[in-house]
Amino acid sequence: MLLNDAHRAALLDVLTWRRDVRHFKTDPVDQEVLDRLRATMDLAPSVGNARPWRVLQVKDADKRAAITADFETENAKAAALYSDDARRDYNALKLSGMHDAPVHLAIFTETAPREGRGLGRQTMPETLAYSTVGAIYTLWLAARAENIGLGWVSIINPERIKQILQTPDTWHLTGYLCLGHAEFQDDTPLLHKTGWQENVQTHWKTV
Repeated sequence: MLLNDAHRAALLDVLTWRRDVRHFKTDPVDQEVLDRLRATMDLAPSVGNARPWRVLQVKDADKRAAITADFETENAKAAALYSDDARRDYNALKLSGMHDAPVHLAIFTETAPREGRGLGRQTMPETLAYSTVGAIYTLWLAARAENIGLGWVSIINPERIKQILQTPDTWHLTGYLCLGHAEFQDDTPLLHKTGWQENVQTHWKTV
């Protein structure tokens, strides 16, 4: 299949309007939409076709509360690393939509998958995690195409999350995601708009 200008324009729109969402409506996400997102995520490439991502949808209220509490603990620790104006600016940021987002996904990388038989990862085993990140980004773009927001929460303790969710030893936490209908749409990253960090150009050189 040859793609055309309409495909390229649509992809550019999805990329432009993909944002790391923190402000969610509490409305549920239709199961049909979640099923489509799961199917699209499975289109992502992976090293050796190992497909090492393992997805847990966290619905249990106690588990979600424990994970949210862990975020709040780690967020306070992170804020303490800054001083004066920087700490004030940090505390003004909304860094999680965990309280409102109807869907929580814990995404793990299986570090010793049987699938793929080791192809392509003997010298770079980290490509398993890269594959999971690629799957997450595929999910992210698919969610935007469905008018669903996604927020990636990184201010959490991976080992604590593993304990809460009681995952196998070979699973490594790669991302904790919040999904839901965004309160608003924006084509500019919030960290840029709030003055925390402007967008920078890609460091791309010829050698």
